[in-house]
Amino acid sequence: MPRVIDIARTAIAPLTRTRVFRRYGPRIMPVLERFFSFISGGRMPISGLLVPSLVLHTVGARSGAPRDAQLMYCPDGQGRAIVAGTNFAGGRHPAWTGNLLAHPDAEITVRGRRMPVRASLIPDEERDAAWDRIERQWPGYRSYERASGRTVRLFRLQPVRRPDDPLSPAGR
Repeated sequence: MPRVIDIARTAIAPLTRTRVFRRYGPRIMPVLERFFSFISGGRMPISGLLVPSLVLHTVGARSGAPRDAQLMYCPDGQGRAIVAGTNFAGGRHPAWTGNLLAHPDAEITVRGRRMPVRASLIPDEERDAAWDRIERQWPGYRSYERASGRTVRLFRLQPVRRPDDPLSPAGR
């Protein structure tokens, strides 16, 4: 029997591929995400109702200032997260992707828990497999890449242990 969440994804996913969503989503979604994050105490972004979501905390590539981005992620089955710089099918890469290229050490917040990660660009030979995994979670998501006219940057976020982490060899 299909879960309610799977039915909702199937119904909503096609709407996110419309021109209307691509046009207004970049303005509306961040506002909704901040509001929903505020009322949930940062534990659940609105997109988290349908797909695994995280807040990516980066350092600005040029400014050096802290930057946050609400993103859908896809677990890779090995304890890492895959994120795609679709930018609502826009012609430009989202700023957070440039931030990760310049400063691959970042942090994520998932379900209210903040942790350090190291980002790596997924190599060309692994892109199709990564997209297949993402599209099993959110059907048709790769259409953003086709509509954008650019190669979307895909990143793997690998959790890292801090030296002061008691479970880390450096912290023992």
